[in-house]
Order: sequence, then structure tokens, then C-alpha cells
Amino acid sequence: MLAAGLAAGGVAPGGLATGQDDVQRGGGGRGPSGTAKNVVLVVGDGLSIAARDAIRLSTVGKDGLLAMDQLRYAGWTATDSADPDDAVTDSAAAATAFATGVRTYNGAVAVDVDGNPVRTLLEHAKALRKATGLVTTAQVTDATPAAFGAHVPDRGTQTEIARQLVEVSRPDVILGGGEDWWYPTGDEGAYPDDPADPRPEVSRSTIGNLVERAQEVGYTYVSTAAELEAADADRLLGLFANEEMFEQAPEGQGDEYAPVVPLATMTAKALDVLSQDRHGFFLLVEEEGVDEMAHANNGALTLAAGQALDETVAVVRDFAQRHRNTLVVVVGDHETGGLAVENVDPEDESGDPASTDPGVLQSLEDGPFPVAGSDLQFTIDWTTSGHTGAATPLTAEGPGAERLARSQRNTDVFDVVLDAMHGRR
Repeated sequence: MLAAGLAAGGVAPGGLATGQDDVQRGGGGRGPSGTAKNVVLVVGDGLSIAARDAIRLSTVGKDGLLAMDQLRYAGWTATDSADPDDAVTDSAAAATAFATGVRTYNGAVAVDVDGNPVRTLLEHAKALRKATGLVTTAQVTDATPAAFGAHVPDRGTQTEIARQLVEVSRPDVILGGGEDWWYPTGDEGAYPDDPADPRPEVSRSTIGNLVERAQEVGYTYVSTAAELEAADADRLLGLFANEEMFEQAPEGQGDEYAPVVPLATMTAKALDVLSQDRHGFFLLVEEEGVDEMAHANNGALTLAAGQALDETVAVVRDFAQRHRNTLVVVVGDHETGGLAVENVDPEDESGDPASTDPGVLQSLEDGPFPVAGSDLQFTIDWTTSGHTGAATPLTAEGPGAERLARSQRNTDVFDVVLDAMHGRR
């Protein structure tokens, strides 16, 4: 079933535009069986169907199923943004589509094409008195989490995004990287710049110490795995890296995927904290490493990040099986790298191994990688270091999930999740 066209916008109380007038969303389906008390939206940044299959082959083999493949319903989403200049979306516009039900320009964070703030799923959840959370291996102020908890016309204004998180939207749990955007220049926090890293990563807040501000408004702040484990708080801020929680680079050029706190661990803690709320919760979980490693055409660490994503989905599925009124959605926001899974064939190398150009060398085939449980191998080939316009896979389970088993726009994810929280079908 093809997705319906983009709905006309309305205006919600407080002046925020909505993706669709709530009155027109349809009735029925009310009651416990049709209502999602809890929602966990898991975004694999850059996760294409090809990347997901490469992760499957390397992790569980041809006959196995990833945790994300075991969710009951499957579909896919078109990823087009409403950018006037670019045909292919970026993460900010893609996340805004999920978060608000509105297509916008690349770089926009929860604002429409005219720059007007648009109400997010996190804000809708708070209006329903639900707890809320953001968990990511990127900066907590990066495009995807930002689109659920802030409204800015430019995704690059990450200090302003941090301010809005602690002073305006106030998610109950915020866990990830990016402490550089929270501390003022000269105060390096728990994760100072690594002189060996060619990218300067230094504190840069222009509006003071936002970690202290978060503590003033009631957040418990943690910066290590031990502190996170020991934390007993209903409002929690954790920053575990100065920027992303990994090092994105081509193979052998400083690349590393070893987060101080794994995504699965952060997610388990968030579920523990948020599930204490009797009204339920909305939680956004993002694995950024798939996207960043694919940008670097780094096949091995794209797979490693994908495996970390699937381990996280397993944690979420276990929670959902114990709390049947939980909607779980796993989706990619866009494709990155033009990734293709290929047979091992020395005669089919798309790059030029004799070249000394870093860009050419970066895009050579990666592998071979073993197909789990067999003697077979595969390679990963790349066509770009950027995004492509391919649709992305979606799997889901829980109240309302059957509506996502189709071809749809990315904005339809917003519609289904919002309806599920309201018990509408």
C-alpha cells in the first residue's frame, strides 16, 4: 500500500505547526490493546537495506536473523527532504521528518521550510505526561537527537541546541557524546582534546557552562560508565566523549569504534529510568557510527557499528516483550556510501589500487568479510562518501506497528507513532 500524500499543516497550541491536524487523524482503536504506553524509536543513521544485509551476513549468516529482523512488521521509507537545492536528504531534514511529520530543508532541526518551529514527538509525549529520553553515540546535540528536542534553523548551532534541551524541552534522560558543546572555551570537562587526533576537539560553548546549568535545573550529571551504572536519578544527563563516541576515518587512519559506554548499555539505563513513569515514555535511540563509518568508506567499522545497533535492538525487544504495550520502530534515516554487498572477485575492483589519491584509496572495496557460519566471504563496495537517495528499511512491533508494513514517506512514521501514543488507528 503506497503512503498517502503529505498532509496539510496546522497550528498547535502555543504556535507550533503540526504535521497534520489531530482532528483529522481518525478515530477508533482506543483502549489498552491499541495504545502505545511506551515508544522506542531506534534510528540507524545511514542504515540502508544493503548495510543491514551486510550486518546480517557478518553477524548471523545467510540463515540467521538479526534482532531488528525479528520484529513482526517490515516496510520501507522514502527519504526525500524538501530542500530546494539538493535531491538527497541530510540527517537533520530526515530526523525532522520522523520527529514532526513535516518535510523540510537540509540542515533544519524541527523547523519547517519557512523556519517555523514544528511540534515533535518528544513534545507530544510530554503533553501526554510521558517521560522522554534521547540516547545516541553521536553528540547529544547532533542532528538526529536535536530534531526531537530542539528547534533551530541550522543544525550547526549545537550549543543553542544544548541550551534548549536543558531549559526548554527537558528530556528526562540525555545520554551520548559531545561535551565540547556544553563547556565554555578553556574548560575541557572530562574529555580534553587528544593532541594525536588531527581534528581539533575543544570546548566551545558561547553561552556558559551548560553542564552546570543542567545540574541547576535538576539533572544528575555523569561522565563515566561507572557513574552511569551507579546513578539513581529520574533526570539524567550523561556525556561520554568530547564529540562522537568513536573515531570516524578510513581504515588504518585513526578509525576506532569503542564507545566508553556501549549504546546497548546507555539504552538499558534509559529504559530503566524512563519505565518508572506510570504514564509511560518516548525514547529516541540512535546509532551514528553506521553513517559516519560509511562516510569514511570504512567497511569493517560500519559492520561493527551495525552490530552494536543490533545488540541495542535486542535490549529493546527484551524490554518490549516484558511490557507488551511498547511500540518499537527500527528505521534508517537515509543511505550512506552507496554500499553494495558483492562476491569476492579480484577482477571486479571498482577503484584504482595504484592511485595515491586519498579519495580514490578510501573508496576501494573493503573485505573480504566472512559470512557467519559458512566458508563464504563477501566484499563491501562503495560508490560515494556521501548520502544517496535510496529508501531505507523499517521494522516494527507493538501497538500500531502493522500500519508501518508498507511503502511510505518518512513523515508517515511520525503519524503512526503519534496515533499509537493516543490509541488511534
